[in-house]
Amino acid sequence: MYQSPTRFCSALLQRDVSSLCCVSASRLRKQSPSPPAPPRSQSPRSLSETGAPPTALHRPPVPPPPPPPPYLAATELASGPGSASSRTAYPMGNGTSRLYGAIAKTLNGSAATQHPECLVPPDSGQLDPIDPKELLEECRAVLHTRPPRFQRDFVDLRTDSTSSHPPIRVMQWNILAQALGEGKDNFVQCPVEALKWEERKCLILEEILAYQPDILCLQEVDHYFDTFQPLLSRLGYQGTFFPKPWSPCLDVEHNNGPDGCALFFLQNRFKLVNSANIRLTAMTLKTNQVAIAQTLECKETGRLFCIAVTHLKARTGWERFRSAQGCDLLQNLQNITQGVKIPLIVCGDFNAEPTEEVYKHFASSSLNLNSAYKLLSADGQSEPPYTTWKIRTSGECRHTLDYIWYSKHALNVQSALGLLTEEQIGPNRLPSFNYPSDHLSLVCDFSFNEDQDRLL
Repeated sequence: MYQSPTRFCSALLQRDVSSLCCVSASRLRKQSPSPPAPPRSQSPRSLSETGAPPTALHRPPVPPPPPPPPYLAATELASGPGSASSRTAYPMGNGTSRLYGAIAKTLNGSAATQHPECLVPPDSGQLDPIDPKELLEECRAVLHTRPPRFQRDFVDLRTDSTSSHPPIRVMQWNILAQALGEGKDNFVQCPVEALKWEERKCLILEEILAYQPDILCLQEVDHYFDTFQPLLSRLGYQGTFFPKPWSPCLDVEHNNGPDGCALFFLQNRFKLVNSANIRLTAMTLKTNQVAIAQTLECKETGRLFCIAVTHLKARTGWERFRSAQGCDLLQNLQNITQGVKIPLIVCGDFNAEPTEEVYKHFASSSLNLNSAYKLLSADGQSEPPYTTWKIRTSGECRHTLDYIWYSKHALNVQSALGLLTEEQIGPNRLPSFNYPSDHLSLVCDFSFNEDQDRLL
């Protein structure tokens, strides 16, 4: 489905920009919305049924010479081909996203009061559905000069339990906020060119399309409204975004607005029953960290379950603070799940090693949770040696910080995606030309325990 070189600067990947521009402009002019697009009949998981390998999508060589850089055409879409800005590259996004960033900096000011519609995501009913294969091919075309994706395989973890229904695939990933990657994190071994958003967003999308999750839990999302929500909604996902109240991204020039947590689920598989945006507290004080918790109904089984995503406070010295945040999150989840009546999956960057108190709180909670990636170890009791590996000016950082917790009495882990090896990651660590984030994505396939009355 590869397009000719004249379409190398992907019109599809730019539609996230143009659609947002059109929607924002129409709302500002108070025009009535366009008729909704027809419903999708194909979900991203159907890629595996049409020839695209589900775990490793290596980019084929593209013989034609590369056309002009993608950011030029993307800027022309927003500004017009004859304007001065069409010749300028803005690494933090397009004109519309910079407008959102400017408004987000003054959430309590007059700009947000006068134009609150700019902070509202575009209506997915106004956006055309897209074929995931087409989006994947366009990502490959943009990335044709980069090394291929790393090979990662799923590890079968099924025991005696079987399910007559398709598994629920959950993906957890701190994707690295663009403003932080370019402006604050100081990845001294990562070339600046590897962090360009025009290509890095395609690496992120390619990773998501490769594993085709039913539920996607993301942290450090600062391109929700202009990239992920418009594109993923057209792939059949429903999304929710909850930004940090005082995002560090806002300190970076040409930022794209605050970063936060995002949660997406496939609408053809699940029905939203309840949704809660949670601003975490610690020691009775509201903090800068957030969580999203949603109760979904699985359409195949009729079973309810809760999926939550969070990102706890970073840095050494904040262990007690993280512990308090974790306790607050557990209390909120206990109320939402009515104790243990509703099965629970919690994804997040906890910024905590397994030795920390917050990890122990989750492991010993009355919610009866287990960490899915422990099951990859020989004894089933040890976390992976790392989920993030980077080199900053302060030195090399190799830690296990990311987890997928689940109700072990109600859910079974059928498989989990293996992690990258040290050889694959390479001496310069992450991020890199091969991989877009300093955190590895975690992916698990879950099934419901068929015995709903199983004792805890």
